[in-house]
Amino acid sequence: MALVVACQKKPGEGASEASPERAEVSKTGAGQAVHSGQAATAGAGAGAEAAAAEKPASDSAAAALGAPEGGDVILLGEVGSLTGAQATFGISTRNGIELAIRDINEKGGVRGKKLAVRVYDNQGKPEESANAMTRLIAQDKVVLILGEVASTNSLAMAPKAQASQVPMISPSSTNPKVTEVGDYIFRVCFIDPFQGFVMAKFARDHLKATSAAILKDQKSDYSIGLTEVFTEQFTKLGGKVVSTEAYAQGDTDFRAQLTAIRRTKPDVLYIPGYYTDVGLIARQAKQLGVKSVLLGSDGWESAKLFELGGTAIEGSYLSNHYAMNDPSPAAKAFREKYKAAYGATPDSLAALGYDAAMVAADALARAKDLSGPSVRDAIAATKDFPGVAGRISLNDKRNAVKPAVVLKVGNGTLEYVTTIQPDA
Repeated sequence: MALVVACQKKPGEGASEASPERAEVSKTGAGQAVHSGQAATAGAGAGAEAAAAEKPASDSAAAALGAPEGGDVILLGEVGSLTGAQATFGISTRNGIELAIRDINEKGGVRGKKLAVRVYDNQGKPEESANAMTRLIAQDKVVLILGEVASTNSLAMAPKAQASQVPMISPSSTNPKVTEVGDYIFRVCFIDPFQGFVMAKFARDHLKATSAAILKDQKSDYSIGLTEVFTEQFTKLGGKVVSTEAYAQGDTDFRAQLTAIRRTKPDVLYIPGYYTDVGLIARQAKQLGVKSVLLGSDGWESAKLFELGGTAIEGSYLSNHYAMNDPSPAAKAFREKYKAAYGATPDSLAALGYDAAMVAADALARAKDLSGPSVRDAIAATKDFPGVAGRISLNDKRNAVKPAVVLKVGNGTLEYVTTIQPDA
């Protein structure tokens, strides 16, 4: 039975969407908890869906989701930005994870049990991320945690997972510091040193740029890390960074920074930030007559980017984990299932959410038992796993070794340009 998840929306839309898994919602002190993972039943009417969605979290389904290991459910946790400025990130990731859980359960689950996920909405805030982790570990007793997207939020979560020996898999936090917290922290995406290298190499080799400026978010670990790597790599490749300016997420006036950048006349302007700011930056850059080619990172990817940036963002380039038109059979099958479930084409965050959940399930199946150390060891042994966003092998630092794609921003589209390998 597909029930309405009260806190979820399709990326870029305001209407509530139907979840392919049974879901229930309750309010908690750490944002909103969504309990999902029960087997879907076809043919349920909309009235039944609405009634079930309004059940309190203390009913039998919620209790079953919190069942001990000896029951028929293995409970996982997820922390995501389902509301707030970065909600499209959290919703896409959440949808990907949910779709994976459905696929796994339809094939019999793991170790003879169904998987379930208890989800907390952190509203995009580090402090709420930490609060949610405390609840998942101390109250919900989950065996593994999926999340988060933003590196700043993952860095607030990781120490709690490490201290409690509960494995954590981030779908898409790219700051190297995330997995450096300890041996219980993993990710299924590439990291910023590679992503920064990709755009520096693309700027030099493909765009033939000799000078670059950078506009960074000074309060974002993600943006700061990418700035450092791009600066180092672009310089190493023979280019020169002629200006570095800063802003804080949520700012609306970037004219002073852009005016300073315009004076240096850089060939490219690298903006390693999130779509929520990038669209407005692009508009103001165009208004001020900045002629530089805009370059970005995976934080740009959102349907909202086109709405916020308009024509000013067209012709820009960004590094990413996944191309929506990837022709591989696995990616094609994933796109078809996702579109059937959510009525939208999956972005890279949905693909990485799906991959994170599938890697988790694979490790749970291979683990000696469901203790933290055993699950950790099984995740660490992941090699050549066939993800929808590319094959995943985890190195000794618990980071995924995989290629990146460069996409060009078109008129409402992200067009594939090239792939850059880790050993490039």
